[in-house]
Amino acid sequence: MTSQDLSTIPCAQLTGVGVKLSEKLSRIGIITLQDLLFHLPYRYQDRTRITPISQCQVGKYVQIEGHIIHSEVLRHGKLQLICRMSDATGEINLRFFHFNAAQKARLSQNKKIRCFGEVRLSRTGKEMVHPEYQQWGLQDDPVIEETLRPVYPSTEGLSQQSFLKLTTQALHFLNQGHLLTELLPEAILIKLKLPNLKTALNYLHRPPPDAQLTILEQGTHPCQERLIVEELIAHQLSLQRLKQSVQKEPAPVLKTTKAYIVPFLDNLPFKLTLAQHRVCQEIFQDIKKPHPMMRLVQGDVGSGKTVVAAMSLLAAIESGYQAALMAPTEILAEQHYRSFQTWLAPLGIKITWLAGKTKGKARNVALTQIENHEVQLIIGTHALFQDAVVFANLGLAVIDEQHRFGVHQRLALREKGVGDNCFPHQLIMTATPIPRTLAMACYADLDLSVIDELPPGRTPVKTIVIANERRDEVINRVQAVCQEGRQVYWVCTLIEDSDTLTCEAAENTAQALKENLPTLNIALVHGRMKSAEKEMIMADFKTGKINLLVATTVIEVGVDVPNASLMIIENAERLGLSQLHQLRGRVGRGSVESHCVLMYQTPLSHLAKQRLAIMRETVDGFKIAQKDLEIRGPGEILGTRQTGVVQFKIADVMRDTKSLEKAEQVAAEILSHYPDIVTSLVKRWLGNSEQYINA
Repeated sequence: MTSQDLSTIPCAQLTGVGVKLSEKLSRIGIITLQDLLFHLPYRYQDRTRITPISQCQVGKYVQIEGHIIHSEVLRHGKLQLICRMSDATGEINLRFFHFNAAQKARLSQNKKIRCFGEVRLSRTGKEMVHPEYQQWGLQDDPVIEETLRPVYPSTEGLSQQSFLKLTTQALHFLNQGHLLTELLPEAILIKLKLPNLKTALNYLHRPPPDAQLTILEQGTHPCQERLIVEELIAHQLSLQRLKQSVQKEPAPVLKTTKAYIVPFLDNLPFKLTLAQHRVCQEIFQDIKKPHPMMRLVQGDVGSGKTVVAAMSLLAAIESGYQAALMAPTEILAEQHYRSFQTWLAPLGIKITWLAGKTKGKARNVALTQIENHEVQLIIGTHALFQDAVVFANLGLAVIDEQHRFGVHQRLALREKGVGDNCFPHQLIMTATPIPRTLAMACYADLDLSVIDELPPGRTPVKTIVIANERRDEVINRVQAVCQEGRQVYWVCTLIEDSDTLTCEAAENTAQALKENLPTLNIALVHGRMKSAEKEMIMADFKTGKINLLVATTVIEVGVDVPNASLMIIENAERLGLSQLHQLRGRVGRGSVESHCVLMYQTPLSHLAKQRLAIMRETVDGFKIAQKDLEIRGPGEILGTRQTGVVQFKIADVMRDTKSLEKAEQVAAEILSHYPDIVTSLVKRWLGNSEQYINA
């Protein structure tokens, strides 16, 4: 038999795998025998022993054996078959809600039976509901299994029995001499005290009877760590290799002359915080180098990221290059445009903006100005990376709220460099604080700066959680706050993921509030309004002409009204922690004490209770992000569907923090001492998706 690498053998070569089954397997990423072996069980069942009925513990899954001593169909309420089963030590009921005549006959008195299921407690004592069972007559007893039985993550149309048959065949291939190359050097395995790949896979797919189930189900067994560490190493290698390759590319050297920066700072009505100064210096050091800066700036809501972005953009403009700022939504891009016009137009800097809705003559004028270097700063949405946009010499691109952009979009903007195969520097900003473990796993190619200080005078926002039944109290509070000369936001959240319904709900809420609060000037803003109308309303709110602004979540980012001291969020239980934190950050921007009221509909789910409790307990964005990560997982925090951030097959960012730290160190060691295995490791775990990370 010729030895083949299991990564090249399709599952279609296994007995029983036809076209339909191949399609079902491919839906969950299983194409080859290597994929099948890397598809690990998420829990196990112990069918290697028979538990005496008297020793069955409630809540445990056990295997029992005995005789049916009584069987009857109960007809009151839901039709059900009740079988009384006995062994030498005791008795237990078996309850079936779904059964047919043949099953009823098989489960009749005196039949010998072996069952596997969860032991529950009912009014009549211990029972199993719909256990799996085997029966036999005069023939020999069925064989007791020799290993723990694996339970695999599955999809519709793929049974556990199918997985058992397929993995048995795949393990046979592995143990009969087919190759699954051991890529990690022996020295590294010894140092980490980990088993080799073949040993780990055999153990995890068919653990021995004495295996510790608790450790396996926690994902902390050395055989699991063996695969987890290799996968994390592959991700780290991919990102570190990307970082190395970026550092070999040419980029413009941007040296700040302070010609614009000094007057810009002099004109600001506030002083920069020490954290803002520190991050600016880190950026200035990067852009002086002849290779592209790739820096991620994290800053909590209200920490002043926009001013840091302005300083960076001015540095590029001072060096004679164009600079671009890309925002994820038109409303945020417009707000940036207005802020930068106020700050930079007095310095003689020419700014234009470009969005999807920029049409006709206005679009042509903007494109000509950009190509001819008649403008120095270009602000816009994803429209900035369209083919028609040709920059004269783009030296720096700032990307705001990067997790909302697709990877290809970010790549496309990077390709719009200054010519001669020279790439622009990239500054990526996020107001979503990213826990260190997540940053290590997903952004190891980026240098990280954190604005970990709020401007002086900002007062922490107090958060109150109130049921919707107390709406009248909230309306009275709004009246009192406005009478004191302060302003209020009232946010209507998504109704069934429909923009139309959400806008309707906001309109109805605004109308009801106008009737309840006739002395207040109340305005409404939502995503379906024309930009000019939205801008006018926001401007009136900022200048204090409007007391109460009813809005959808379009005001989540970018709005700064220091006089607003109360935020009401309706249906707060429908929003994630990060979005609630972003919305809450719209208040508390002045020196007066501010409040955020989270109104919820009863009854609350367990997760909703958790989220609202966290919001009440802390205003620390990093603590909130950590909790969000624990509750929802990394995909939700990073916006995985948009970014193409690679999903881990085996590793878990929350669970495997220690393994992640090991992987980071080992990846650096492999790059230095074993560079020839890097490509194979990355290909094994990331396949063709490394391109998604290379953004």
